[in-house]
Amino acid sequence: MRILIVEDHPDILANLYGFLEAKGHVLDSARNGYAALALASENEYDVIVLDIGLPGLNGLELCEKLRGELSIATPVLMLTARDSLSDKVAGFDSGADDYLVKPFSLVELDVRLKALVRRSEGRNAGSSKLRFGELVFDPDTQQASRAGQAFTLTRTGYILLHALLKAAPRIVPREALEQAVWGEDRPDSDALRTHIHALRQAVDKPFSYPMLLTVPGVGYRLALPDAPR
Repeated sequence: MRILIVEDHPDILANLYGFLEAKGHVLDSARNGYAALALASENEYDVIVLDIGLPGLNGLELCEKLRGELSIATPVLMLTARDSLSDKVAGFDSGADDYLVKPFSLVELDVRLKALVRRSEGRNAGSSKLRFGELVFDPDTQQASRAGQAFTLTRTGYILLHALLKAAPRIVPREALEQAVWGEDRPDSDALRTHIHALRQAVDKPFSYPMLLTVPGVGYRLALPDAPR
């Protein structure tokens, strides 16, 4: 599993690394909410371990942003010393999937993380639809919509939308989009820009805010209205 650990206590973080890496898991870590938000927006994780008492952006606020602003459905396990019923309710209300109270067993943590990932994979197996904010795309039927309004694209447009949705909200480099459309036989002309323009007309033109953004010199990304531009 690839795990993001959000924990500001150095001893707990060291214990988690020592135990979970020995189990073969790949770990990233952040010691505050804003750093975790950046990592989660740039990388794909199987599960997130999240402390509530973080500096700056606390764990509850971070989880709400992951679920709301970024539409990230990655399972989240809250790891905290707060053990009252109201604390647990607040954790689940913010979007957490599980809640483990400190002090905790590392063996139990590993078992719970594996169970969360299995449940997540089971939910995803039944549907091939990709969703990000108002955008929905079903690769099996080639049906796409935004805010319930269906739109049609060319074959290339569907390939680009698929690639952008799978990565959202992360940036997809130009080279990766060209590879998805043309493979190794990439055109010499700036054909990608033409196809992105057509996709933007379908995805953004009828709506009050743009979702398909250009990252100059890098590539393109999908974004929600509250995300940094």
